[in-house]
Amino acid sequence: MTALATAAPALDLRTRFYDELDPLLDAYPDVDVVLAVIGSGYMGRAIERHPGRVIDVGIREQALIGVAGGLALAGRRPIVHTFASFLVERPYEQVKLDLGHQDVGAVLVSAGASYDVSAGGRTHQAPADVALISALPGWTVHVPGHADEVAELLHREAAGTGRVYLRLSGQRNSRPHPVDGRLHLVRDGAGAGGEHGPLVVAVGPMLETVLVATADLPVRVAWTATPHPLDAEGLRALAGPAPVLAVVTPYLEGTGAGEVAAALVDRPSRVLHVGVPGETELRRYGTPRDHAAAHGLDAAGVRRRVAAFLG
Repeated sequence: MTALATAAPALDLRTRFYDELDPLLDAYPDVDVVLAVIGSGYMGRAIERHPGRVIDVGIREQALIGVAGGLALAGRRPIVHTFASFLVERPYEQVKLDLGHQDVGAVLVSAGASYDVSAGGRTHQAPADVALISALPGWTVHVPGHADEVAELLHREAAGTGRVYLRLSGQRNSRPHPVDGRLHLVRDGAGAGGEHGPLVVAVGPMLETVLVATADLPVRVAWTATPHPLDAEGLRALAGPAPVLAVVTPYLEGTGAGEVAAALVDRPSRVLHVGVPGETELRRYGTPRDHAAAHGLDAAGVRRRVAAFLG
């Protein structure tokens, strides 16, 4: 495998989110930020300049979503933030009812991703978050891979009305890519069987891992920061009439498989899903890099899976 040339290190996605809050509150007077302690220490300027608009409910994650639902019913645009396991898994009933069933909008912004907070143990890990949110009607899921993408998505969705999940990760790409909801071809078909040769779709911060992993494999590589709803039209155009396709995600393996199958329902296809395995659970701490290697989500692991799939 060859090393991927990179630019200067990209700003951490979570740091960029905190940095954007003060100008965001300036720009959108109907926006409020709702916290459950996590992140409050990084929002001093926003709290000072916008009194009453950064609301910390304490370590009460069900109330976190309930308060957001109440704000939305009152015509406000809540941005809700904590670790993914406390934002999606713990208050899932409130996400389903207080936002979804009430048919009101909010922007849920998580941190921690699947195993970024590996030292925090299983309580701080949430590889199933995207699958859970995607199971509820009316949600859009963004999984950015660069700090600039975070800023663009955050401002766009603050100005909107929908239900949005913005997933932030410690893993990141060295440069930004378009965040228009579409699939974008990053590596073309040269040496990969032409324009409809095997295709690997990387989601969010997995792009550069996938590019390194497949550098010597006969595949094309596409990317998206919005896996749900899936760009079905774009997938059909890139996949061709008899798709050979691998989808690499930084969360639960097979998340989105139904959308991929629906997009290709009329075409004979072979599809591999690579992500955090659902049938195993690590019971050791380690670093995020250790977890990625153990789950086969480092470059070597992704290459093994894709190469075996290609045969």
